[in-house]
Amino acid sequence: MKLLEHGSSSFSSSSTWEIHGVGGWATMIAVFVILLWRLGRLIFSNRFRSSSNSAPTSIYASAINPQFRTSEIIRDADLKALVEDLDEKINPNERWDNVVDKRNDSVYYNAKCCKPKDGPVKYISVTVFENCSTEMLRDFYMDNDYRKQWDKMVLEHEQLQVDESNGTEIGRTIKKFPLLTPREYVLAWRLWEGNDKTFYCFIKEYEHPLASRKNRYVRVGFFRSGWRIRKVPGRNACEIKMVHQEDAGLNVEMAKLAFAKGIWSYVCKMDNALRKYSTIQNTRQGSPVSAVTFLQKVPPGLETINITDSSSQLESSASTGQSNGRKFSRGPSKKFIANGLLLLGVLCLTRRHPPLGANVAMAYIFKKLRKRDASSSSQSRRS
Repeated sequence: MKLLEHGSSSFSSSSTWEIHGVGGWATMIAVFVILLWRLGRLIFSNRFRSSSNSAPTSIYASAINPQFRTSEIIRDADLKALVEDLDEKINPNERWDNVVDKRNDSVYYNAKCCKPKDGPVKYISVTVFENCSTEMLRDFYMDNDYRKQWDKMVLEHEQLQVDESNGTEIGRTIKKFPLLTPREYVLAWRLWEGNDKTFYCFIKEYEHPLASRKNRYVRVGFFRSGWRIRKVPGRNACEIKMVHQEDAGLNVEMAKLAFAKGIWSYVCKMDNALRKYSTIQNTRQGSPVSAVTFLQKVPPGLETINITDSSSQLESSASTGQSNGRKFSRGPSKKFIANGLLLLGVLCLTRRHPPLGANVAMAYIFKKLRKRDASSSSQSRRS
């Protein structure tokens, strides 16, 4: 307005009116176009939301339909392969290293690992819980809602589907790792009952239509795991033997070092949660529908007759340093730990975590200096 009022004197009042008129109409047309664009965008977004909201309903309807082929996700052949792994019909080309062997008054844990030619690191572990039944341990392991309470690594868990015909359950879990993006696990699992209250479970990765990928998580693309729970002969105890492989996108050496250093504290935390589980289980009103609800029987011929106590074998082999005719290393040497610290520092530096990398590298250097000082002082004392 000021520009029009204080413009050149050659502008007459009629020309001024024409400018105002054109400007007003142009403004009204622009506003009208903007309103039409906003209205069209709103209508399109509402239609898109309604279609996207209706899509999961149709997907879920097909998912719970028997034609969804959930029976093809986990088959009896997977159980057979699991039994063979648990019986340690080991490939002679696989070299196994002892990782952890620890115990306290209520729990015993042993783990070993190998690196297959194709696939991630493979772990076999045996955990023995004193004063515990196989049914209690089975329910504890399968209770994902309770796991969210005691396992601080689990951020989220949701059940996606349970197939009543074969007992296959599918779920989605989000786990956090230090300094890393949370990992997303979309898994399918199935449970079987064998002789004398023995239980088997096989777990694998699965792409489910209700679990769309999200940028804020890293989807774990390879996951193979399974376990067997059975009584320990002659004792009021039960053991769970587990075979496990997964590729979570972690550095192999760093993951092995973190496992060796942190697994025992995790097992002790698990044992404490197990002791409280019986009280929590009794106070619940009804159990949610899960794979335990539709427990399957082990097909004839798949379950092995061998009922040798794995924990007794491991305890005896721990004293002799041998297992299954092979000698294991007693544990990580000081040189291995030092090299691991240096490797971890380099990895942190390359992964854009310079402060942590520097601290770990300094820890390695101080350890070297202390070792030299100790050796020099001992030599001076001797002299």
